[in-house]
Amino acid sequence: MPQNLWNDADAAKLPDLDGLVYRSNLLGSDRAVVNIYGGNTSAKLTMTDHTGKATRVLAVKASGSDIASIKEKGFALLKLDEIMPLFEREAMTDEEMVAYLERTVFEPGRPRQSIETLLHAFVPGTHVDHTHPDAIISLACAPDAEAAARNVYGDRMAYVPYIRPGFTLSKWIGQKVIENPAIDCVVMGKHGLVTWGPDSKTTYDKSIAIIQEAEDFIAERARGKRVFGNLTVQALSAEQRKEIFADVLPVIRGEVSKLRHAILQIDDSDTVLDYVNSARTGEVSQLGAACPDHLVHVKRQPLFVNWSPDQGVDSLKAALKEGIADYDQRYEDYFNESKEPGDEMRDPAPRVILIPGLGMVNTGKDVTNADVSRQLYHRAISVIGGSEAIGGFVSLSPKEAYDIEYWPLELYKLKLAPPDRDFAGKIALVTGGASGIGRAAAFRMAQDGAHVVIVDINAESGESTTADLNTKFGKGRAIFVKCDVTQEDQVVDALRQAVLAYGGLDVLVNNAGIAGGAPIVDTTTADFDKQMNILVKGYFLFAREAFKVLKAQGIGGSMVFVGSKNSLAAGKGAAVYSAAKAAEIHMARCLAEEGGEFGIRVNSVLPDAVIRGSSIWGAVGWKEARAAQYGIEVEDLNEFYRKRNTLKVEILPEDLAEAIAFFAGPRSAKTTGGVITVDGGVPAAYVR
Repeated sequence: MPQNLWNDADAAKLPDLDGLVYRSNLLGSDRAVVNIYGGNTSAKLTMTDHTGKATRVLAVKASGSDIASIKEKGFALLKLDEIMPLFEREAMTDEEMVAYLERTVFEPGRPRQSIETLLHAFVPGTHVDHTHPDAIISLACAPDAEAAARNVYGDRMAYVPYIRPGFTLSKWIGQKVIENPAIDCVVMGKHGLVTWGPDSKTTYDKSIAIIQEAEDFIAERARGKRVFGNLTVQALSAEQRKEIFADVLPVIRGEVSKLRHAILQIDDSDTVLDYVNSARTGEVSQLGAACPDHLVHVKRQPLFVNWSPDQGVDSLKAALKEGIADYDQRYEDYFNESKEPGDEMRDPAPRVILIPGLGMVNTGKDVTNADVSRQLYHRAISVIGGSEAIGGFVSLSPKEAYDIEYWPLELYKLKLAPPDRDFAGKIALVTGGASGIGRAAAFRMAQDGAHVVIVDINAESGESTTADLNTKFGKGRAIFVKCDVTQEDQVVDALRQAVLAYGGLDVLVNNAGIAGGAPIVDTTTADFDKQMNILVKGYFLFAREAFKVLKAQGIGGSMVFVGSKNSLAAGKGAAVYSAAKAAEIHMARCLAEEGGEFGIRVNSVLPDAVIRGSSIWGAVGWKEARAAQYGIEVEDLNEFYRKRNTLKVEILPEDLAEAIAFFAGPRSAKTTGGVITVDGGVPAAYVR
């Protein structure tokens, strides 16, 4: 139910564009009113141009922005008097319209205007809202959409049938409002709602009131009905769902990542479970998309998996593989039936996967896109349910859907996007990721698009590093898992949490470590066990569990073992540490052989004396032991190590991060079993 959230005091604090920014943010705060990234709002203002001349200006939401968070700079400003003569034209192509509007810019440097700009110009209201309320779209997708809408609004409404956004739709709507000055709104078939008013508050109040009328109408007709049919599948418990998702998500991710790596998100909310477990969902979910905004982010259809929990997990895996392959083929058929010369098929994999008993899986090029898909399919569930309550759901036709999905103006946005970076859509798990080399590696891979799982025994530092990653690279781009790498159950759980968070794994950076050294006669069995457990057993456990996920995905992957100069060179007074580090790189070489047939590459980087930012070098007694070994003062260690190497340089965590990113990413796609030393040149550790 939409709430009227207008607050005069708050509005007075945000007077931007005559209240347009405040109104837009309020509308966008309820996704049942405006889809994420959808809708557009406007205001007709008088502003002073660079010459001091008063100019009528149309402020309209720019393309690609979200009105929930849009600020003043997110609106395009266009010269209204230069736009209005277009109303006299009979027709105009999208390309002509865009080119014309680009010449009407009032203030250069602002983002590109929405494709629906002319709608806002042609409607005579000072302030105009174009929204996509669930309830309105339910009316607009009924078998007789105009009749359904008239049942709510009578003659207070004008109706326009579905047509792709552009000049013609804008002119239709403008004419309806001009010819019927007493109406309150325009309902757009399979599209949404247009309202207007003399000021921002009046327009907002009207939008909310009109949406509420539609919601009340649908709620009355839905009362006592199960619009998707009776429950035919019983939802599994929350823990059972997690266990099965942890098992099958890598299978899904492998199948949907054959052209482009995908990030997965799961949704097993009550709304979704009720939907996927109902008798008619397999039928109604395949009818098609309700409106252009849904279509762009969730595709024309979801994949509905015909499975029930009593059939078992192996049966589900088989059904998923078969279902995704069938979906890909059906998408290719859909493309071929509607394509125009020059069209190139986009990724055919599903964006929404519905699984009875479990919930929904959403896919995307990153966590943000996967979540947008998730949010918009919630809107689709609401819209389909509302239409079914009042007589049935009628979707966009395949041709209408294709014309939106492959619309040149929609594809133009994609062409503006920068090319994918090395780790786009990929998931990297970094042990010892809270500090030093691990932290630097996490930031380096995230910089190139990776989603990162920080694993560390230090919760405070781990959570801080994760927060820093999310602040810099976007919400949800990193998670933290506290883990003692020597404990098998904790390692298994760390991989499980990575899978549940993002769907799988592409990169393992085995980096968690400890330093310790003493003459052999002073080394205790406890010292031996601790170092071997962390440096060898820990690497083994993570590699083993990562292998399981990577093999289940079937799309390859990479592991980077962070060894040491001591992996190759004898470390006097550090026999156990050196032996453990030697074991790490030999394990890596063995796993390179084992992983080759699965496309799993395993390589090693060998640092020396990375002191800055390192928790190992901060360990009690380690600096003192090393200084004593070399007969120098602790404060002279940095200079000692710098002078010891051939290049006479200090080795920093960021230097190792570059080598790790090289081995982890596509630039070393044909290298496995390799070793890179990042030590400034220590002759005793030259690889030979």
